[in-house]
Amino acid sequence: MSALGLGLIAALCWGVHDFSVRYLKDSVPLLGSLMVVLAVGTLFQCAGIGLSGAALALPTRALGYAVAAGGCFLVADLALYAAFRRGPVALVAPLVASYPVLSVGFAIWRGTEISAWQWLAVVAIVLGVGAASGRKQEVGKAGAWKVTVALSLLGAAGFASTFALGQHAAEFGAAQANLVTRLTALVGLLLLILVSRQVFWPGKRALPLLVVMGVLDGVALQNVLDAGGLPNAEYAAVSSSIFGMLTVVLAWAILRERMTGLQWVGCVLAFAGIGALAL
Repeated sequence: MSALGLGLIAALCWGVHDFSVRYLKDSVPLLGSLMVVLAVGTLFQCAGIGLSGAALALPTRALGYAVAAGGCFLVADLALYAAFRRGPVALVAPLVASYPVLSVGFAIWRGTEISAWQWLAVVAIVLGVGAASGRKQEVGKAGAWKVTVALSLLGAAGFASTFALGQHAAEFGAAQANLVTRLTALVGLLLLILVSRQVFWPGKRALPLLVVMGVLDGVALQNVLDAGGLPNAEYAAVSSSIFGMLTVVLAWAILRERMTGLQWVGCVLAFAGIGALAL
């Protein structure tokens, strides 16, 4: 499968993952939810490696990249969750979805040649996701938007760094790189919970949904990292960015939430950009 196809599978998984967040109550602790998702994803990855009979070890030269990817993944997730709690989807989603621009920038830094046509397709995807993410909403009290914007951009940078570092490590073993990335993020989160002494138990009612979300997250990241050894590996990160748009479409199809004409135009624009990259 191509890097573009792997990214689309990841987008579908993350889209359903984010849609599922809507069913979690505000009383469910943020850190506790993230802890369960990361833990389930880690166990899922261990099971996959065990069933395949592959070795768990990752070459030393790739270990540092995978650990760094795990740190970036944790920062990205924390920033994303915090941003969505502070500001509206219409502000947060487009900014977080800008990470493909950074992903392509990382690819250029590694020596990949990107044509003007490819850049145009990336911009079309980012703009399309932004338009499809939601209608204009109030940001809240004065000055709150600045923190929301900062958190959203931090999330975008974190995801782009995770994919760039993780794909480099995945060239020596994608499954093993994903496992190290997840273990690093999980250990970092557990340390944060211990230091902050925050409540982390999400409750029995939320567990089944969080388990499903953990599996979806595990499959999504694995697909993006699997693209590490393929041509145009950055395409996986680019196409995975439409997960926010898919969340909105799922809300329209299942919850009957209204979509505006601009949102539909955004969907078409994003898919047109993906189609251009596939040519």
